[in-house]
Amino acid sequence: MATGLVIERTPPITRLTLNRPEVHNAFDETLIAQLTEAFESLREDEATRVVVLQGAGKSFCAGADLQWMGKMVNYTFAENLADARALARMFETIDHCPKPVVGRVHGAAMGGGAGLTAVCDIAVATPNAQFAFSEVKLGLIPAVITPYVLRKIGYGHARALFLTGERFDAETAQRIGLVQRVVPPEQLDATVEAIVQNLLQNGSNAMAAAKMLLHAALTLPPDELRSLTIARIAELRVSDEGQEGIRAFLEKRAPNFGGRL
Repeated sequence: MATGLVIERTPPITRLTLNRPEVHNAFDETLIAQLTEAFESLREDEATRVVVLQGAGKSFCAGADLQWMGKMVNYTFAENLADARALARMFETIDHCPKPVVGRVHGAAMGGGAGLTAVCDIAVATPNAQFAFSEVKLGLIPAVITPYVLRKIGYGHARALFLTGERFDAETAQRIGLVQRVVPPEQLDATVEAIVQNLLQNGSNAMAAAKMLLHAALTLPPDELRSLTIARIAELRVSDEGQEGIRAFLEKRAPNFGGRL
């Protein structure tokens, strides 16, 4: 029986493929649990330096699975709370992954699929990609993905798109910051690979620290953030990775961070 999530570890890269093409890789409780477990394991996986998140078949992720939504109709409030907590945990786990996460986006990226795009550090889409925060059309709201979407596209764009629920194309997604690159389908894999190779030239600890600092910058009071930035740069300057990077720069050579292919 095919698994809903295919994990391919080829250090220093791990590729995670949503593997429910018959339903455009829509979420159900099993896929949510699998994604959460995968990203939790990647936190401590020193062999993985970059993660690629992609979808099998015609789409990246079409949001919620219809059969799963059918179950929700009969859920109690307590059951809905538990279900929402599981979904929120999945997005939080991906968002806090210390490794760079590159999204390979094509076809449908609706609802939770657009939210999944938002928690990727770098998203590359094809022109045929379609996005929407369409929950209002079902009498719902894009609740658990809101913090991540707001950070990516800003309040103004979110306000319009959350209320209309309208579909928008890859060009618009790039313009508002949901995706970073739009390339023809035949260039998608090569572009993702080029981004991965660029990331592999960087210090893993530095990239993880940069992600942590960005999270802190959105939540800490100014004085605490100032103290954190001072402490972190001092720590990284004396770290093995920082020392190697500085020496390599002064010696006009490539740093030996490991992990290049």
